[in-house]
Amino acid sequence: MRTGEPLPAVGDVLTALATGLWHWDTATELVTVDAEAARLLGLPAQRTTLTEAQARARLHPVDWNEITSVVGLAVAEDTLAEVRIRIMDERGRVIRTVRSRSKPSYDTEKKSFQLIGTLQEVTEPVPGTPAGRTAVTGDWRRSREAFLLDAGRALAEARSTAEVLRVAAGLSMPGFSPDGLAVFGVEGDRLTIIGHHGQQPGDESPFSHMSLETDYPAAEVVRTGRAVYLSSPEAYRTRYPVTWPLAQRFERQSWAFLPLTVAGRTMGAWMAGFAYPVAFTPDERSVLTTVARMLAQALSRAGLAESERELTDGLQRSMLPTLGPEIPGMTVAARYVPTGGGLQVGGDWYDMIPLPNGRFALAIGDVQGHDVRAAGLMGQLRIALRAYAAEGHRPDAVLSRASRFLNGMTYGVDAPSDTRFATCLYVECDPVTGVLEVARAGHPDPATRKADGTVLARSTAGGLPLGIDPDADYPTTRIVLEPGETLMLCTDGLIETGGHDFETGWKRIRTILESHDGGLEELADALVQAVHGPSSHHTTGPFADRREDDIAVLLLCRQSEGCGCGDTAVAAPPVRRTMLSVAQAEPERVGVARRQLRELLHDWPSADQVDSAVLLLSEMLTNVLVHTDADALLLAEVRGEAGDRRMRIEVTDTSDDLPHKRRPGELASSGRGLMLIELLADLWGVDPQGEGKSIWFELYESSGEAGE
Repeated sequence: MRTGEPLPAVGDVLTALATGLWHWDTATELVTVDAEAARLLGLPAQRTTLTEAQARARLHPVDWNEITSVVGLAVAEDTLAEVRIRIMDERGRVIRTVRSRSKPSYDTEKKSFQLIGTLQEVTEPVPGTPAGRTAVTGDWRRSREAFLLDAGRALAEARSTAEVLRVAAGLSMPGFSPDGLAVFGVEGDRLTIIGHHGQQPGDESPFSHMSLETDYPAAEVVRTGRAVYLSSPEAYRTRYPVTWPLAQRFERQSWAFLPLTVAGRTMGAWMAGFAYPVAFTPDERSVLTTVARMLAQALSRAGLAESERELTDGLQRSMLPTLGPEIPGMTVAARYVPTGGGLQVGGDWYDMIPLPNGRFALAIGDVQGHDVRAAGLMGQLRIALRAYAAEGHRPDAVLSRASRFLNGMTYGVDAPSDTRFATCLYVECDPVTGVLEVARAGHPDPATRKADGTVLARSTAGGLPLGIDPDADYPTTRIVLEPGETLMLCTDGLIETGGHDFETGWKRIRTILESHDGGLEELADALVQAVHGPSSHHTTGPFADRREDDIAVLLLCRQSEGCGCGDTAVAAPPVRRTMLSVAQAEPERVGVARRQLRELLHDWPSADQVDSAVLLLSEMLTNVLVHTDADALLLAEVRGEAGDRRMRIEVTDTSDDLPHKRRPGELASSGRGLMLIELLADLWGVDPQGEGKSIWFELYESSGEAGE
């Protein structure tokens, strides 16, 4: 072409360069191509208009999906959309590969895309050559998809901001991996550094608390919500001359700054720096954009979870009490472990309450539910219990008033429809005598661990859970805590967590109580750890997600010499005992008495003697219930050293009628009680009292072994 001649038409130039033109309007779903573009698509070389379906039939299915994602990315970043496309013939064979470059625009009214672009045939690089290693091939796409799946899974599993940053630092992108990362947040009108990788500690100082109006890529990304790609130091220096000296010392060659956007709000920016030049092709930008979106979502989830944990800790600190001043002669330990659901705040609680009469009370309970409503009710109920106890009411009166209080809150006229109830165990303790007055509202019974390690589940009288019946009664049960013995109060979460029912869960807890030989704090840790792993006084973290219910446990030890729970007090005698009342209106407690006696004799060597003792006890209690109008009181003791022990079982009632032997007929249903006692007991007797009588028998360990 000679100087001064007119320039050829654009179409002639494109034809000479074997480049075709095309236009795509998604509103009309039509694609118009010129003759060269038609030829490249495997159609007759003439201008034509195709439907989207006809055009799509000429393209590889994977590449069609690539086009739609690249177009959306180009519109978001206001850049060109460039993609390689494999052209297929009618038989589904690839006939050539073309490169498409277009400038897309988006019509907000029609909600459609308009694209005008070019098509040009390209030669696929030979695998193994430098060009082949960076080409956008099917293998590269498969690697990218696998990478994004792995990255998404890893970021979804990250539980904290620190874990999210560690995952981001370990991402190895297919074909290009950054050697430096930084995550920027926003506080007010300034940037903050949430975390960074690939820089030395302190390198982030110049970038921290930078004004959003600063001429810096991350600040611009936060202001505009658009990504910034800088493929060379020259591009960085030209576009951001003011802050270039800050980035120059890191000696990187390319940078990508991408917005961290969640729910349409830009919460920060992500910087990826590369030690080698990166062209930032549409495919590479697509990978970076996808990672940035996943990173933003992961950071948002982690931030929300950390806020919830902070709220949880605050609620726990404000609602759960401390265990007050030391009590002479007694030691107290407690643990609370929340469930993993929701905010990890539930309705379990414990409390230690000083009383006006110089005694103190222990309370433990469980409000139905594991949410904020349950936690709020728990706090209010705990305050009400403290108030009623401080007024000097007896245990039964404290629970009766608390039940009316909760019923009024959950069933009253102005109460919300989300009604709740609560279980509670309230114990008034006399530290001088060790006498415990127990009132129970639908809660698991307490247990005692004897000085020699024997564990007894203490059956106590009880009433309905609090809040159900405002007029419910809560009878009290008296238990004596001997020196060296430990009382355990717990919620059902300690027993039933881990797929256990109440029976199997209690066996697990009982084994821990019997085998532990350390102090009270160590015992509290051992109980919680055996259920689901290590814990502290208020456990959160990974172990907080593996239980079905909250856990609260409260331990009270009456000190003795060598018991391990505190300072020495009274020497523990070699005796274990249990006491139980059986009322005329509660014949089912005869079965409870039999179970408690078997627990008391759990290590007695002669099974025959244990069976005999249980049989005789059943006869004695039944005799009182059938032949008198009085209630019965059981006192069972085991005294002495192993191998030479003596058990004494005594049943007392207030009737003055003394038992006497009878000679029952062959078909008689009663009258054999004294005959059995005389036959099976080593020693027995009937002792008149000032009011009533007691009948007792003794069995000796040595005689049982001799009999065997």
